[in-house]
Amino acid sequence: MRVDIRADRKRPTILVTAGPTREKIDPVRFISNYSTGTFGYEIAREAKRRGCRVTLISGPTWLEVPRGVKVVRVESAVEMRRAALKSVKTSDYVIMAAAVSDWRVAYPQKKKIKRGTARKRLELVENPDILKDLGSKRGRVLVGFALETEDVEKNAVKKLKEKNLDFIIANKLSPGGSVFGENKPSLLIIDRSGHKTVLRDKTKRESAKIILDKILNFNI
Repeated sequence: MRVDIRADRKRPTILVTAGPTREKIDPVRFISNYSTGTFGYEIAREAKRRGCRVTLISGPTWLEVPRGVKVVRVESAVEMRRAALKSVKTSDYVIMAAAVSDWRVAYPQKKKIKRGTARKRLELVENPDILKDLGSKRGRVLVGFALETEDVEKNAVKKLKEKNLDFIIANKLSPGGSVFGENKPSLLIIDRSGHKTVLRDKTKRESAKIILDKILNFNI
């Protein structure tokens, strides 16, 4: 069943994060990942189509922002955390689809590191755990994503509980493969009550519709 709330007097407010983050090494280099941001943008587009108020916090992508969606552009994990903690205060639903870098460079260089200079070792420090920070602020539906290389369900359930989520959406990275940019990823959806749904052979747009059906019908 597709839920459309455009006729409701109170329109739900949805916060979506999408895309990768970039962590600077020097002015021209950075650490990142292969996320395209497509899934988060599809979720934002479908939520807006249903009449929701949508804020999209986006890492660097080349995607076109869905019409009518408020976009906040960020680069690093620290910037994304700051924007998320600000927007979450007025959000009914939070969907954390971004692929946030787990680490950043401790001491980014202010000038370009030249070839042939003394060997450089990059010291990495952990980025803040945005999902866990948001999980401590209840009163809204919180959705996390998990990309795993093994034990998908076990690791997804662990993350669901540790981060205090209402939903976890997990998929598996196959050896030699990539889910980033893949249009029909297989997904496992688990809610905090333990109910499971498997999505196969669905486009990201189709999956976004199913995910929103579940989220908008969920009682905290």
